[in-house]
Parts: sequence; C-alpha cells; structure tokens
Amino acid sequence: MKNITLDTSKATQFLAAGTVEGYEAKVKAAREALENGTCEGNDFLGWLHLPTEISDEFLSEIQTVANTLREKCEVVVVAGIGGSYLGARAVIEALGNSFAWLIGDKKNPTIMFAGNNIGEDYLYELTEYLKDKKFGVINISKSGTTTETALTFRLLKKQCEAQRGKAEAKDVIVAITDAKKGAARTCADKEGYKSFIIPDNVGGRFSVLTPVGLLPIAVAGFDIQALVLGAQDMEKATGVNVPFADNIAAQYAAVRQGLYTQAGKKIEIIANFQPKLHFIAEWWKQLYGESEGKDNKGIFPAACDFTTDLHSMGQWIQDGERSIFETVISVENPNCKLDFPADEENLDGLNFLAGKRVDEVNKMAELGTRLAHVDGGVPNLLINMPALNEYYIGQLIYFFEVACGISGLLEEVNPFNQPGVEAYKKNMFALLNKPGYEAESKAIRERLAK
Repeated sequence: MKNITLDTSKATQFLAAGTVEGYEAKVKAAREALENGTCEGNDFLGWLHLPTEISDEFLSEIQTVANTLREKCEVVVVAGIGGSYLGARAVIEALGNSFAWLIGDKKNPTIMFAGNNIGEDYLYELTEYLKDKKFGVINISKSGTTTETALTFRLLKKQCEAQRGKAEAKDVIVAITDAKKGAARTCADKEGYKSFIIPDNVGGRFSVLTPVGLLPIAVAGFDIQALVLGAQDMEKATGVNVPFADNIAAQYAAVRQGLYTQAGKKIEIIANFQPKLHFIAEWWKQLYGESEGKDNKGIFPAACDFTTDLHSMGQWIQDGERSIFETVISVENPNCKLDFPADEENLDGLNFLAGKRVDEVNKMAELGTRLAHVDGGVPNLLINMPALNEYYIGQLIYFFEVACGISGLLEEVNPFNQPGVEAYKKNMFALLNKPGYEAESKAIRERLAK
C-alpha cells in the first residue's frame, strides 16, 4: 500500500536556497534525542514506538470490551477533555456517516462526547436525551478530578445507575485511567468497572493509539487493527535511520521551523477540502499548540474547513497580514461517487460541469485555492492521503506526532509538558472556594474588589 506523501515545493520557494537542508543536522540530532530518550520530557516518550508495541492480544481485549458496549448500549458517552477525547472524536468523525445522528445506525451505537465543557445547557440537554436510552459511559481521566470530566461523569454515573440499576451499569461503564492512583482508579476498583490503563509515559495529546482512543473507535465500529497498522508503517517510514530527504516527518518539521524562524510565519493554518476532517484539525491544534506554545515561543495553530471557510476567512488569508502559512490535507480518492447532473434550463450556468464527479470540482477548487494563496504570499505544504480510511488515518496520526516531537526540539522547548494549562484551574478553584485554596481565594477576591 502507498503511504501518505508530503509536497513542500510551494513552501520552500519562500525560503532562501539551502534553508531546509540546513536543518538536516539539527533534525537528525532531535530525532536521535527522541530515540535515545536524551531530550527534555523524556519521561513522556511512550508514544514513539507505541504502534509496533501494540500486540494482537491487546487489540483483542479492547475489541472484546467494545463488543460488550456495542451489544448492550444504544448510546455510549465518552467523557473526557483535551487529549482524552479529541483523538477518538477525530477518527470517528472522519470515518463515520456525516448524518448518522439523524438516520440512526442499527449496527453501531451512537457515540457522544461530554466532559469537555462546563455548559449547563449542554449537560442538561444531554441528560434529557439519555433518559429513554440504554446508554453506557467510557470515563477517560488520569486523575479522576479534572473538573469538566469529573462533573460530567458524576452526572452520568448516577443517571446510568438509576436507569439500568447498579449491577447492569457496572457492565456498561468503563474507566480508562491511572494504573494505581487517583479518584477514577479508586472508583473503578470500588464499583468493579472494567478498566484500561493510560500509560504513565504517554501524554494525553499523544494518546490516540492507547485505550483512550482505541476503545471508543472500536465501539463506533471501526477497524482498530487497520488504524494501528497504518501507524506502524508510518513509524517505519519516519524512523531514526530514514534519510532526511526521504523522511516526511523530518521534512515537515524542518520546513515549519524554517518558515517560522527565517520567514516570520507565526501562524500555521491546517486546511482541508473534506469536511469529515474537521476534528482531525481540532486534534492537530491541541497536539501542536500544547507542545510548542511555551517560553514565549511557538507557531500558532489554526484550522479552516475549505471551501466553507473561504467564504468567511478567505479574504484575510488571501490579502491579510503575511504572517501565515498553510498545510493542506488532501484526500486523493473519496469513498463515494456522485456525478453532477445536467439541467435543461441551466439557470445557474453550471451545465459546463455536467457529468463531472463532484470530487473533480472540489479538487479544482483545492488546486485553485492553493495557487491563489501562494500567489498572495502564503507558503503552502500539501499532505496527500490516498484514501480516507483507518489505515491512512493511522499513518496521519503518527506522522503528525513524530513531526511534532522533532519540531518542538528544534524550537528548543520541551514538547511534552504543558505548564501553562494549570493557570486557569488555580484561579477557577480559588473562585469556587475549593478546600485547600483558602489563601488563593482571599487573594483573588481582594484583587477583583479593587
């Protein structure tokens, strides 16, 4: 099978000759630091060889639990935030029927996501929707005390037990959490839930190929073996001994850093012409934003869905401040076929498209947009996926992960921590008068009173 490919030619033309090649030694050193565990954050490198370490037995265990949920639930709610839900949602939304929530899917349970906000209306409407449903919960939390997820899980746990009884609820609530410690682990052990472990050495944003992503994806009815196989093949294609010129992760990292440091491009827009990839972009935003945005450094990750956003953001992208570059994810072959019809009256003037596949029109929009943006001063990288399926999404996930590790080290930050995430939590806990935050509560209220 073919691999995904990367075309950097429409980006490197904005850089001085030899700029990308000039990164080869630094990229090699970064990739070796990842491989040898000699970089900052080396206690969070468990994702690096995760694809090839996943056994058939482990996938079989995941699938067995998924089958239980599939058999016993009409709806499964995934409770998690950040990396605890974005990867699973990205894959499920990319592979699923865009209108499954309307037409109903008799073969697969509806997968819903919660625990990623504190919206009272959202949670009320969710609990109302679930009142007449046979539902289960996948609770994903390392600590079990992350406010958004813990609040949601408490609501769902009580509702599930009330509707199905404690004995039956025990079979349809699954915990994905720490091996030994934390509130979620204590709850799972006490209630007798089936549980899976979040590896200590894999951060949330790199966790798609752990039970965090694999279980919800399997419950949704998708092929987790093919997903892992794609990641395994990309792990080999981007390995430490793969030459710089042939390693698309190394090339992507080098071009990004060249555009950032040499050409003043501070914002990267991930763009697609396939609406199913919307949450792939959301996952990518967290991966790169949380990995690179620290020490007052970092390319700002943004996302656009084209052609939709060309009618809202297109003007800014074409003619606005030239601080941006684009990475376009292109899907070579759609999974369905739809031809554009002829019309006798031709009132819309579109008969020149009659007989063409809709995807051909879309591809010309993609090519025309890329050319226009390059002409407007926007460097453009192109990632080509041969098809939108589990195998190539597995490749894409691992490609972005390893390129992110390299890129963060090139930027000279620790790509695997997220110290800035805690700031809002401390303020929130102080404002809510959480026990143990008395001094902070007093200080912040005095500050607000001024």
